Amino acid sequence: MSESVTVVSVPERLMAAALDCFLRDDYHKVTTRQIAAAAATNVSMIRYYFGSKAGLYEEMIRHTLQPLLEVLDGELLSSTGGFAEYFQIYYRTMRDNPRFPVLILKVLALNQGPGRRFILQLLERGRSKGRQKVAALHQTGQVAAVLDPDIVRIAFVSLAMMPMLLKEVFEEQMDRAMDDAFLDALADFNGRLFTAGLAAT
Repeated sequence: MSESVTVVSVPERLMAAALDCFLRDDYHKVTTRQIAAAAATNVSMIRYYFGSKAGLYEEMIRHTLQPLLEVLDGELLSSTGGFAEYFQIYYRTMRDNPRFPVLILKVLALNQGPGRRFILQLLERGRSKGRQKVAALHQTGQVAAVLDPDIVRIAFVSLAMMPMLLKEVFEEQMDRAMDDAFLDALADFNGRLFTAGLAAT
């Protein structure tokens, strides 16, 4: 009985290698040769699939954030009960890429790497979709009429990003690991907290 072998495509290997390289070092220090070597392929494949290092960088960011973007296009947030699950999806995504929040912060706050425009576009998409979700929740009586969708979005981003940005600091202070069980419990708590804040009055 033969075992099935999972074949990882060249683009997938390049994105995984790029994520690892860009998380370990600043954008301008990472070379296409380093990425290609880590992906066990050659530099021409980066040009073929992504056009350039910058193109690979943007696609790597989009690919990593895709699970979160898909939620905004789906039905999960059609009720306030979906926020706990969204927090779980966010924490799982960042748990699998623990240094990714720092990379995003470096791009946005320090303007390191070419991804700033691209990430801002993603954030604007999230802002637009979030506004639509809040309006729909209000129409069904699940949120208060006075809610400012921008405040809702910033509150959500704060609850989602901060635990992962300061994960190592929190773990040292608490003297315990923010493992899967801890993050799932945090997602559940933040979901209920967020839902209570949105509750219609």
